[in-house]
Amino acid sequence: MPAEPLSDAEFDLWYGPWAPRTPRDVAALFVGYPGTWWVAGGWALEAFTGVRRHHEDIDPGVLRQDLPALRRHLAPSLHTWAASSGTLTPVRPDVDPDAPADDVLPDGCGQLWTRRDATSPWEFDILLGPGTPETWVYKRDPGITMPMADALWSADGITYLQPEIQLLYKARGLRPKDRRDFDATVPALGRDRRAWLADALARTLSGHPWLEALR
Repeated sequence: MPAEPLSDAEFDLWYGPWAPRTPRDVAALFVGYPGTWWVAGGWALEAFTGVRRHHEDIDPGVLRQDLPALRRHLAPSLHTWAASSGTLTPVRPDVDPDAPADDVLPDGCGQLWTRRDATSPWEFDILLGPGTPETWVYKRDPGITMPMADALWSADGITYLQPEIQLLYKARGLRPKDRRDFDATVPALGRDRRAWLADALARTLSGHPWLEALR
């Protein structure tokens, strides 16, 4: 039987707190980074809709293929940990620094937690996505793609994941906050964005309760 999700207070006791970072902090983090990056998660939806919401952390996204460049970029200021299945594994900058992600990360690992040192709060929950600088690829179904230029949008020098893509990621969980995000975002989606999300949900989660609202 799967364990019940930890409350925010329980999470802090087990893993430690998260620093209150914002998209502006993400933009500052990636100054000089040579790869593609974006802000995902609830912050991306808030930027698109203007509807304020609570944030436990912040989720920058990068391409998984760019892990060596990311490790070099982060090494001067942040310690990096591979987060997978509730476990954390240090990714030391001096161990196989140029190795591809599959050679240095645990099986199934798709995110990195970063912090300055063991006494500091976590700062960024970095998501590692498939695809290339030219093409965004859905990690749960590589047959769902989009030109990267269309998958991202920018405002005030900050790059965000498009809202329909972020809702596709959230659809699987259907947590109360995911439902709130859907209700806040769908009215701001145009016809083409709604149709794309409906098609992607029908392909990956047929019978999903959001499909009726989208159609």
